[in-house]
Amino acid sequence: MTETSSPISPSSSGDSYTVQYDRLDDEPLSVAVADAVATFAGVDVVDLEPLHYSINADALERLFEPRADGLRSGGSVTFEHEGCLVTVTADGKIRVEAADDE
Repeated sequence: MTETSSPISPSSSGDSYTVQYDRLDDEPLSVAVADAVATFAGVDVVDLEPLHYSINADALERLFEPRADGLRSGGSVTFEHEGCLVTVTADGKIRVEAADDE
């Protein structure tokens, strides 16, 4: 996750937190997602339940990994983790917001 050189600076509006993930970086997407959730929740990442309790982390990685014909240009996945709604988009945005408790 590149926070300093990304076209989208990390932003937090209290209701959500968005960060740009560099899909060509060596950091796994699942680690970037966990870090974003921890930042939004204001806790240390080790205090969160493992991401695989909420989503198949390997499938998440494969969905957005570079392909032989380039990077995926469209698509997104949204899931709930630790009381947060997490949306990952093909352009590398990770958005975390509070999940509705209905």
